[in-house]
Formats: sequence, structure tokens, C-alpha cells
Amino acid sequence: MNNLNGLTVRWSLADAPADIADRLRDYVEEPSHARFTGKPGLRFKSWRMVPGQWFEGCYVFETGEAREAFQTEFAAIADKAPVSELTGAGPLYLEPCEVVAVAEGGAGFTPYARY
Repeated sequence: MNNLNGLTVRWSLADAPADIADRLRDYVEEPSHARFTGKPGLRFKSWRMVPGQWFEGCYVFETGEAREAFQTEFAAIADKAPVSELTGAGPLYLEPCEVVAVAEGGAGFTPYARY
């Protein structure tokens, strides 16, 4: 069994436009969140950012095979992906990983399009 069921895709924001953080938040809220909600084979996706430094998508798939299929598909268009167009450059890396465990805290898990 392929245990590499996670994928991190990271872009640099170092040379991105000044308003990139707001533009990325808007992009995630609509249309990206809707595109990944309910996606077959995907357990969940989170979007993370340190403004002025980096932006990334963190994916957890049902299986390593589902991750591999998505990674292959995404790698073929990564330089033309919406975040690449917004930031002005392709991703720094696409890194598969093993997600060992996920814990839900006492506050619960609520999927929001924007926190």
C-alpha cells in the first residue's frame, strides 16, 4: 500500500504583487473552496499562508494512489494554475508526504471557505 497520501504544494510570495494576500483569500473563498468540497478521493484540503513569504495547499487523500493521480494531473498544469497566475510564478514544490494522523480538537472541525 502506498502511504504517501498527503501532498503539499507551495508558492513563494516574495516577488508577488503587493495585494496578493487579499487576492489569494478571495480566490480560496470562491472558486477554489467549492472546487475541492466533495472531490472524490480527497479527505480534506487546507490552504495556508504566511503573507509576504509563502502560500500553500495541503491535501490529504483517501489513498496514495488518489494522491498520485492528482499530483500527476496537477504537475502537468502547475505553471498555469490559478495560484501560479496570481503569484506570477509556478509552485516552488509539490511534495508528497505520509499523513500519519489527524485529531479533531474540542472546538470541532468546521469547513469554512474563509477563516
